[in-house]
Amino acid sequence: MNILQKLSEAIQQGDDRLAASATQKAIEQQLQAAEILNNGLIAGMDIIGQRFRDMEIFLPDVLMAARAMHAGMDVLKPLLLQAGVESRGKIILGTVKGDLHDIGKNLVAIMLKGAGFEIFDLGVDVEAGRFIDAAVKEKASIIGLSALLTTTMPAMKEIIDLLKERGLSDQIKIIVGGAPLSQESANTMGANSYAKDAASAVETIKAMMV
Repeated sequence: MNILQKLSEAIQQGDDRLAASATQKAIEQQLQAAEILNNGLIAGMDIIGQRFRDMEIFLPDVLMAARAMHAGMDVLKPLLLQAGVESRGKIILGTVKGDLHDIGKNLVAIMLKGAGFEIFDLGVDVEAGRFIDAAVKEKASIIGLSALLTTTMPAMKEIIDLLKERGLSDQIKIIVGGAPLSQESANTMGANSYAKDAASAVETIKAMMV
């Protein structure tokens, strides 16, 4: 097993100490920062995402893998900055106005970070304009909207309509998710995409970036 396979395994096992030490050894072997990131850290999280989607593992396993991923990233970060390695893209996330639920959104954020995306999480109870202002400021191409309450779903349409009013709907795409939503409701409000869970959100966003 080479060092990148060992690093991927450390992520899958949720072993933060091994992830940090394997990352350090990969650096000492003079591997490129992008190679360590993509073929070690992200490769491990990709497998975690697949296994979570297939219900082979559960939320605590994902959280442990994310902790291991962050431990490796802490070691690799100086090398990434030095090499100028770019993220897969910038994503704005938040729970819409009137809704305070964030467990699903937080899981999406963890898995997107694990997949190599740069995440700007606005939190909960977020006004429509803040989503769009943040996307413009950060030059993000995707906004992810979360809602758990049926009563807060109209806030999603408000954001989509505001994006159109500002003439930005060609530049910024919207993905929605949450318990009360479906593909049909996403289509009705004019969202670009819908994800039923965190694992499918990652795959959908990867496809949206193409």
